[in-house]
Amino acid sequence: CQCPGPHHAVPNLHNTSAMTSDGDPDIDTMPLLAWSIKQAQSFRELRADGKDSAFVKFMIKWQAFTYFPILLIARLSWLNESFKTAYGLGASSANAEIEMKRRGLQYPYLERVGIAMHWTWMAVLASGFGRFSPLYGMAYFLLATCSCGLFLALVFGLGHNGMATYDAETRPDFWKLQVTTTRNITGGHGFPQFFVDWLCGGLQYQVDHHLFPMMPRHNLAKCHKLVESFCKEWGVQYHEADLVVGTIEVLQHLAKVSDDFLVDMVKEFPAM
Repeated sequence: CQCPGPHHAVPNLHNTSAMTSDGDPDIDTMPLLAWSIKQAQSFRELRADGKDSAFVKFMIKWQAFTYFPILLIARLSWLNESFKTAYGLGASSANAEIEMKRRGLQYPYLERVGIAMHWTWMAVLASGFGRFSPLYGMAYFLLATCSCGLFLALVFGLGHNGMATYDAETRPDFWKLQVTTTRNITGGHGFPQFFVDWLCGGLQYQVDHHLFPMMPRHNLAKCHKLVESFCKEWGVQYHEADLVVGTIEVLQHLAKVSDDFLVDMVKEFPAM
């Protein structure tokens, strides 16, 4: 269970500002992950010496290898942010804070009750209704939570990660922004299309979902054919990949950002 408040505000910001470094909360992942060289260098301005910290250097250098471990703990962060938002203890980002001040929670009391009920039930379940030891119960909780986070993050990540990124100066029009920053997921490499449809729950049509975010998911397949035809007619890039190829593309993109970051760091600080 997660508080609906931030998970309404964040998708709204994400859908209108997909893969833009100054607006999309889904790629606000520094200092753990950087999706562009500009983002990788963004923490320099926070330090008096204008240089990257040892932690930033380490994380960006090895981000292609730490990507999956980070996804494993992603849901722990989501649960934490949901609790903080529901009980007014803070926001996940500056953009989310602005959105929450502007709109607030839709059902503040129900969301707090829902969060409390979730944690009460999770405590009972993880304890095996009093039969499990504390260590076993903690292991059960982490396994359930982290595996859930991994599967969710894989679906979310494949839709965008490794695609084009923009800033305020280079951001294109809405149509091109959504199409060039988004990846549709297809069957392949042993994964049949019906499995992809079940796993992604409609987000395999990520391009179409971003263009028409209010469209019911059972209509996205029909919409997909029209969008694909329109893109071909107007020469707009439209990208699709299966689960394996899409994951490889994400890791290759992270590795490229790492390489560019290290090369730039050596050029800027040759004495290091």
